[in-house]
Amino acid sequence: MTDAGGTPFVRTRFRPVERLSAASLVARQLLEQLGADQVPVGARLPSERDLAQMLGVGRSTLREAIAALELVGLVEVRPGSGSYLRADSTQLLAQTLQWSLALGEPEIGDLVEVREELELLAARLATARADSGQIERLRAHVERMHAAGNDIDAFVQADVAFHLEIATIARNVVLESLLKSLQSLLADWFERTLRVPGTMEATLGEHDAVFEAIQKGDPDAAAAAMATLMTAADHRVRRSP
Repeated sequence: MTDAGGTPFVRTRFRPVERLSAASLVARQLLEQLGADQVPVGARLPSERDLAQMLGVGRSTLREAIAALELVGLVEVRPGSGSYLRADSTQLLAQTLQWSLALGEPEIGDLVEVREELELLAARLATARADSGQIERLRAHVERMHAAGNDIDAFVQADVAFHLEIATIARNVVLESLLKSLQSLLADWFERTLRVPGTMEATLGEHDAVFEAIQKGDPDAAAAAMATLMTAADHRVRRSP
């Protein structure tokens, strides 16, 4: 068997992939618990024997789970010493969400609904907590969106930066982490909707309204403007091919 680029593949090297392997479930549970306990970066994980007993799995399954976490850079395995956490709790939350969503194959509409509620909360918190410097950074993202013209890639980058800036201003690490994960998962759909004629102009006005409400320090107006933006985005994503 040969791929489109002419690279040969040996059929016998592949084996069927298990949809929900025990190792995947163990890795996800480890992430959830480490994140919930806010284990500090550099902390040594319990021994292989202890973890296997806690999780009720064999040591080979545990090794697979740890290897998966090491592969994505969340855990460092030091031979003869043990396994150590390399990521902070916000990274663990994001990774847990992404793995759970990937395993569950959610509908895009479900992701959009969750994002909408989180964005409304972020808008309210950011409006109440923003200082003048943060307002100016937010303004810069809006100006970049206006300056993007027909450059969809530049527009998307400024759009994403605008929303993540709001999440940062909100000063809630859990909220920020969740929104970053959702932005990443939805990025392809957002870019696709922006290619529909008239969409960029419409969403510009919606973002302007959110910014103006945050600048005025009106949480209710900011949440209402964000709700309008999210509702419009929901419709666009659901209609996209």
